[in-house]
Amino acid sequence: MKGNLFFRIASILLVLFALGHTLGFRKIAPEWGVDSLLASLRQVHFNAQGFDRTYYDFYEGFGFFVSVFLLFAALLAWQLGGLSKEVLARIPLITWSLAVCFFAITLLSWKYFFAIPVAFSALITICFLLAAWFTRSSA
Repeated sequence: MKGNLFFRIASILLVLFALGHTLGFRKIAPEWGVDSLLASLRQVHFNAQGFDRTYYDFYEGFGFFVSVFLLFAALLAWQLGGLSKEVLARIPLITWSLAVCFFAITLLSWKYFFAIPVAFSALITICFLLAAWFTRSSA
């Protein structure tokens, strides 16, 4: 049961992470002094394979991609949390891949972002590591 609980905890943390990311990634604090840069990113249009786009469109698009993938990971973790230890022991590539993936996300968050995404990604990594450990095959 321990592994299942850690998958469920990771799922809840992932939903909160996705919510925070979605609500926060487009918020810009005035003290950052990037207003003119952002205006430029929004105003300069170019053709990208037949579509009129700006770099800010790309920024927003990739930000929403991240939110969608965080929600997918939450759904996957929730589903894994409902499986038996025997089933989970037969799919170690999935369980350990989630742990490795979120370890990489923790490192990227440490290098490029700030405390909140570092904390969320680290806690999610720990949950996935514990879940994978507790559901591993004993054979």
